[in-house]
Amino acid sequence: MAINDPLGDLLTRIRNAQLRRRGKLTTPGSKLRARVLEVLKEEGYIRGYTTTEYGNGRTEFEVELKYFDGEPVIRSIQRVSKPGRRVYASVDKLPRVADGLGVVILSTPKGVMADHTAREVNVGGEVLLEVF
Repeated sequence: MAINDPLGDLLTRIRNAQLRRRGKLTTPGSKLRARVLEVLKEEGYIRGYTTTEYGNGRTEFEVELKYFDGEPVIRSIQRVSKPGRRVYASVDKLPRVADGLGVVILSTPKGVMADHTAREVNVGGEVLLEVF
């Protein structure tokens, strides 16, 4: 089955799994999803993920969600740049989520990274999603 928005599909799977209080979820693999999951792991929003490789280039990720006192660590996760409307921001106009408590994940020429890393590297890019 072809997915038009693989990143939006990943976010929906995360939201649905957290609503059902699942510990893990599976999602089809792609390079963009792997990079976004790596940033979520570095920022402490998920415990981690593992890659399962099947034949003929098909991969799958198993994402381990994180909970604190029975509540999901990710309170809000939403897509900003969508396939029909791309959103770009320069380094001085990067958005802040919840006065800096949340994270904006960007796709930059230097890779996928969180907003505070993009400010350190002094690079802007496509605003993929906001996490709080």
